[in-house]
Amino acid sequence: MMALNQEIAESTRLSEADLAGYVINATKEVFNTMVMMALEDSYPLKEPVTSFHCSVTGMVGLAGTYTGILSIHCPQSFALRITSNMLGMDVGEVGEDVNDALGEIANMLGGYVKQILSKGGLDINLSIPTVIAGEDYTINSMSDSDCVVIPFTNENERFLVGLKLHKEG
Repeated sequence: MMALNQEIAESTRLSEADLAGYVINATKEVFNTMVMMALEDSYPLKEPVTSFHCSVTGMVGLAGTYTGILSIHCPQSFALRITSNMLGMDVGEVGEDVNDALGEIANMLGGYVKQILSKGGLDINLSIPTVIAGEDYTINSMSDSDCVVIPFTNENERFLVGLKLHKEG
């Protein structure tokens, strides 16, 4: 079972379920408004996922009182659909457009999480988004105990949004 670091739960007064709820709401809102897609979530994730095949991952780092990574991992076919919807044109291959679209979504989700965690005047900065695309890659942070991972589906395609948090100090 994925568990949120106890220290974070105490200092933010947020349980893992609270945090997952915020990520779910943020993701649904971003996809509704920016991607014109309705999502179903199936939290919690049943088994850890660390390996990705023919996928695209967008990540944004959080730094400050909390450090962490917000990431979105999706199959290439779904990344193309997201990008096509965002740009209002058909995108047929993974390239700069897809990288920009997934980076932007990671950035918006990161901004939403930052807003939630900064309510108490906490100081958090977001990094420039990073996007990885590949046939086969592993993201080790996805298996850590302080990572909340939420599966989403749209038209039978599944993707994951992960939030890994660590309190500094």
